[in-house]
Amino acid sequence: MKSYIVGVGMTKFEKPESRDWQYWDMVKEAGSAALADAGIDYGRVEQVPVGYCFQASTAGQRAVYELGLSGVPVYNVNNNCATGATALMMARQFVEGGLNDCVLALGFEKMKKGALGGGADAGSDFKTSPVARHYGIMAAGHGFEMSPPTAQIFGNAAREHMERYGTTAAQLAAVGAKNHRHSANNPNAQFQDVYSLDEILAAKPIHDPLTKLQCSPTSDGAAAALVVSERFVVEHGLHDKAVEIVGQAMATDTEASFSSGSCIDVVGKPVSAAAARRVWEGSGLGIEDVDVVELHDCFSVNELLTYEALGMCGDGASGRLVESGATTYGGRWVVNPSGGLISKGHPLGATGLAQAAELVWQLRGEAGARQVPGARVGLAHNIGLGGAAVVTLLRR
Repeated sequence: MKSYIVGVGMTKFEKPESRDWQYWDMVKEAGSAALADAGIDYGRVEQVPVGYCFQASTAGQRAVYELGLSGVPVYNVNNNCATGATALMMARQFVEGGLNDCVLALGFEKMKKGALGGGADAGSDFKTSPVARHYGIMAAGHGFEMSPPTAQIFGNAAREHMERYGTTAAQLAAVGAKNHRHSANNPNAQFQDVYSLDEILAAKPIHDPLTKLQCSPTSDGAAAALVVSERFVVEHGLHDKAVEIVGQAMATDTEASFSSGSCIDVVGKPVSAAAARRVWEGSGLGIEDVDVVELHDCFSVNELLTYEALGMCGDGASGRLVESGATTYGGRWVVNPSGGLISKGHPLGATGLAQAAELVWQLRGEAGARQVPGARVGLAHNIGLGGAAVVTLLRR
């Protein structure tokens, strides 16, 4: 069976504590927007997977109650930074498995100010943290410094890439400059400021070679997608709204994540490559068919690693790829037209669904000033340390 996204919505992503709202307010805003986009009443929704990382158990129910008290099953989903795409994947599986015709996927986060710790759910005792193995690999190869843990592990991946392939600090900064430039046209982005390459390089150091303007911020916000069957599309006349989920796969850590002792592998490049490979095999499409990409640029280096994992270039060639202009307007692909996590913001549970919303708008031709001309196929990549990577392929 086929599945389609027929409605999307998201809040503006905000700095934590800058707006007087609760997580259920965010979900009401994003979920209501997705339902209104499709012209569907909440009473038609049969199941609701809800993704978040920082609230208590059953917060999904509390949030969804703002949309309606219909009694349908609500699932609380936590998969670190890949949480939003995991909720979307559950919705797709419910529909394609024939269990439901209409499922609402939701994701939200209400975060604290300051840098994210060692994974969303690291816990107070690092020895029992679910990401302790990942950081153990990093510490063995690089030691452990006083910089924020997530920036440190990705920063060390950047150092490895520079040493192994000759990638430059300017190429890493080019990712930040590109994504900040893109976000200037996104009213939902947390930041909409444009910076030069020199300003990116000169920004506050976080963990060398990464500067503040190459790191995603903590954010508040929510996003939603209404996933339906082909029968539902036909019965409700939603052809003009429908975007097909033509392929989707999740991969989690394998021996390849840890055996090399490399931070490049620990932060998820092999996992992303495995998920992408399954999508290409299952859909019959390839990266050459894709027009627009929303990928997980939690740090600039991860955008470069993901270029390689998706097959956009060979190993070690990603720095030259971004420097060439191939991943912005006028290039081969437009990557992160929303501004990406670096500039749009990164409320963990909402990120994967916000990526899907951006792609739906792009494929419908509804993205306004950031519209990618002629976009027909879009790819989303959402990854969480600890680890899970979800790759989703959408087609108009």
